[in-house]
Amino acid sequence: MAEPLGDWQRTHTCGALREADVGREAILLGWAHRVRDLGSLLFIDLRDRDGITQIVVRDDESRLERAKEIRSEYVVGVRGTVQRRSAETRNPKLATGDIEIVAAEIRILNEARTPPFSIADDTTVSEDIRLRYRYLDLRRPAMQANLRLRHRIAQAIRRYFDAQGFCEIETPVLTKSTPEGARDYLVPSRVHPGEFYALPQSPQLFKQLLMIAGIDRYVQIVRCFRDEDLRADRQPEFTQVDVEISFATRDIVFGVVEGLMQGVFTEIGVDLPVPFQRVPYAEAITRYGSDKPDLRFGLPIEDVTEAFRDSSFDVFRAAADRPGDVIRGIVVKDGARYSRRELDELADQAKQGGLQALVTAKLTADGTVQSSALKAAGEATIRAALQQAGGKAGDLLLMAAGPADATSKGLGALRLILAKKEGLLARDKFAIEWIVDFPLLEWNPEEHRWDAVQHPFTAPLDEDVDRLETDPGSVRGRIYDLVLNGWEIAGGSIRIHDAAMQKRIFRLLNISDEEARLRFGFFLEALEYGTPPHGGIAFGLDRMTALLAGETSIREVIAFPKTAAAVDLMAGAPSPVSDRQLRELHLLNRR
Repeated sequence: MAEPLGDWQRTHTCGALREADVGREAILLGWAHRVRDLGSLLFIDLRDRDGITQIVVRDDESRLERAKEIRSEYVVGVRGTVQRRSAETRNPKLATGDIEIVAAEIRILNEARTPPFSIADDTTVSEDIRLRYRYLDLRRPAMQANLRLRHRIAQAIRRYFDAQGFCEIETPVLTKSTPEGARDYLVPSRVHPGEFYALPQSPQLFKQLLMIAGIDRYVQIVRCFRDEDLRADRQPEFTQVDVEISFATRDIVFGVVEGLMQGVFTEIGVDLPVPFQRVPYAEAITRYGSDKPDLRFGLPIEDVTEAFRDSSFDVFRAAADRPGDVIRGIVVKDGARYSRRELDELADQAKQGGLQALVTAKLTADGTVQSSALKAAGEATIRAALQQAGGKAGDLLLMAAGPADATSKGLGALRLILAKKEGLLARDKFAIEWIVDFPLLEWNPEEHRWDAVQHPFTAPLDEDVDRLETDPGSVRGRIYDLVLNGWEIAGGSIRIHDAAMQKRIFRLLNISDEEARLRFGFFLEALEYGTPPHGGIAFGLDRMTALLAGETSIREVIAFPKTAAAVDLMAGAPSPVSDRQLRELHLLNRR
């Protein structure tokens, strides 16, 4: 039976006591993490969000009998004296491992059903079960640590931006659907039949309006919503750190962000050097096969086209002669040790990544050339390719041919497989870089029109403006992404602040004047009232926290996430609603 807390007040958390506290009386309140009954002696590992303290129950028979009623996850209060553990019983794995509490009084504050899984960090239960009982999963020390890290990061962000003169302002949650409306969550209006609000995918227009309003420096830690297929780094509702600056240049934005990231990384004890490396988009694709390359390791993609220009290897020679095609490869240092079976597995993985075939070449320690194309290409050609790629004795070269971007992207996927195979993806190592000079537009072959790579409010590079109508695909945007360990954690741009340029971009995107007025009339009008040059960026707080916590999924740093199918298993959402509600929202005919 549960007992009242009474007048007890916690004197220490379960992770606070140390050897210096020996002899002190303490009251601890928490959950029974583990109970060990040795007959005349009973041990309770008492847990709260701060840690675990061992409780010893002995001597008093009635107290011992009461303690024997305690089961896993019972809520327990203990009053007792701190004593030093003997040398042979100390636990170096616990911060409190040098001490224990000798119980003078125990109160069972509440009982608990047997949990469906162990409240321990090494639990092997499925993620669906964890999400179904998320309130229990969150008791695990690792999850508690993740949420506390998230809190510290959020506080560090607010302190930093306040010191930099930013003003935190809330923007609407119920707003207007955008041209990207297929990804909007819609909210029907009860008082305006047949009309809908949209939950914001981003506060983009509102933060630009705040620059027009003269706020100058805006920040918001904001909840956003996007109805899209989920992955490990996506959720239908997510949190971003939204930033906008008036009279901003790219360098001003970069300086603000790099200072912020230095402050955030101090929360995990990492000194982050600045400035960050800047990698043009075209180079990122060519050298790493990705616009968000992981630079914790090397394995760059090298061009070896010239080695096969006059080769007898027909497939590669044809690629070398074909406009737009290339031959590229990756050198694996000391990779000549790979077995035939390992190379066959890599070839299969390369095909799954979109490459037609993978050609291997080794330069053994004694200088001998081995290759899957040795007979077709000849030793001299293979040796030339190894040399062009920077291969040395003992190295392995993996090559593919085809259209330039597709070949690099296929090799980029293989690059990540090789990094994992070589043990190069250390979670405690961080590589952060800016990706810059993205294309402004991309061709949509299904709808036969240009789409904005980022959003339609992004300014083109000044030097490319004269090609907007004549060669739109070659125009670069004033776009930048911040990439950490292969994850895009922030994206932004310098915005269009001139109404004429904004209309010009809308025309390129096949947005008619009528549609522009319907969707953005208030914004286009505002642009004509003295809009300062401005730019900004938005951080994915969930992604950033996951990386700093060493997690591979953002679900591990969100208190109540959805599954990959956008379902809340704990609350049972989404769920049907009553006909009465549907009629009130004008979504069901009244009868």
